[in-house]
Amino acid sequence: MSPAVRRLAPGDVACWVLKSTRPSEALEPGWPAGAARDLTRCVRRSYRLDLVRPGQPCLLWVSGRTAPGVHAVGEVTGEPEDRADGPVVAVRLTRLAEPVPRAELLADPAFLTAEVLRMPAGSNPSWLSEAAFAAVLARLADRG
Repeated sequence: MSPAVRRLAPGDVACWVLKSTRPSEALEPGWPAGAARDLTRCVRRSYRLDLVRPGQPCLLWVSGRTAPGVHAVGEVTGEPEDRADGPVVAVRLTRLAEPVPRAELLADPAFLTAEVLRMPAGSNPSWLSEAAFAAVLARLADRG
């Protein structure tokens, strides 16, 4: 018998992870590095949407073979809402001049337990613990 999976609680989530297979420049044509954009991102209907609140940090994780990793950072700007084609969440994201590569984050023990690494095809939104989010922020600070 496999162990029970624990549901996330509000205190578990330091940052929401919105995943995409398309790079940031393809999500919003003409989106220059360093600029912020207000976007809506499709998310999967689950109990997690009840935990998403305006003002919470979020990031854009691009998956796939070409430049996987963190491509934009920002915050949730609205409550998740249901639309005809499924739920969405409003965010304001700033595109990074230099993405934080997945390979670089793999080298940090604090990031190794991140759901986006353990279950890349998992739920959207995914999430980061305080330690994993701190690993991302440290790399952003190193870039200036």
